[in-house]
Amino acid sequence: MRFPKRIQPLIDDGLVDEVLRQLMSGKEATVYVVRCGKEIRCAKIYKEAYKRSFKKAVQYQEGRKGKNSRRTRAIEKGSKFGRDQQEEAWQNTEVDALYRLANAGVRVPKPYGCFDGVLLMELITDDEGQVAPRLNDVSMTPELAIEDHAIVMKSVMRMLCAGLVHGDLSEFNVLVDDYGPVIIDLPQVVDAAANNNAFAMLERDVNNMTNYYGQFAPELLGSKYAKEMWALYEDGELHPDVELTGQFEESTEEADIDVVMQEIKAAFAEEQERLERIREG
Repeated sequence: MRFPKRIQPLIDDGLVDEVLRQLMSGKEATVYVVRCGKEIRCAKIYKEAYKRSFKKAVQYQEGRKGKNSRRTRAIEKGSKFGRDQQEEAWQNTEVDALYRLANAGVRVPKPYGCFDGVLLMELITDDEGQVAPRLNDVSMTPELAIEDHAIVMKSVMRMLCAGLVHGDLSEFNVLVDDYGPVIIDLPQVVDAAANNNAFAMLERDVNNMTNYYGQFAPELLGSKYAKEMWALYEDGELHPDVELTGQFEESTEEADIDVVMQEIKAAFAEEQERLERIREG
């Protein structure tokens, strides 16, 4: 079969022996089933920036730290070198997240490296070797929905323990094999501590999954896992073995505006004094 030119260097280097077929094409990438020696894997070819339709990419990139100051300056200036570096960073984000999350106990495809915009990784299959379906193609009993929803909530929690939020989690970004859900598609993953949109994204991820499983088990729809996770995270009490309840009691205390204003004024006065000392010094 005809295969994309971007896989040719991997064939030349002996990383890929044969392209078997195209698996899927999405807004960010096209995925192919490939043979690597005796193993069947998948090759994810990222689309170039002008071909991608991923919305609000800037929100996802907020808080990502560049390891190289020259690279960071180039990205900020928008030069060709900067755009190339931004593309490389976008692509490497997923492979870095896959390694990080696998170590955190989250079920994700095993990565084998990213080579010039082509990510080689494990092909998720069932016990018969068939490609695992996406969650949106799976129907289930209420009991299985409750069981798998709990697995996904624990995976999302462990992602947060590792400092990451998926940011685009839905029934289209979860595969289901014979052992349960596997989370995929992570190039837009965000830094929970550095991104101001992290909680909103976490809540959307959790709501997407809860609404899907809630079709089969409506009792899930009243749960508040995102708020529970985030409160524990902010308090420094979140760890991989926390037993989530899905319950969260909203605070009913109103902020004391006068106290808040006094604190703001005191902080402002302190800053003015500091600046005055600098000028006099």
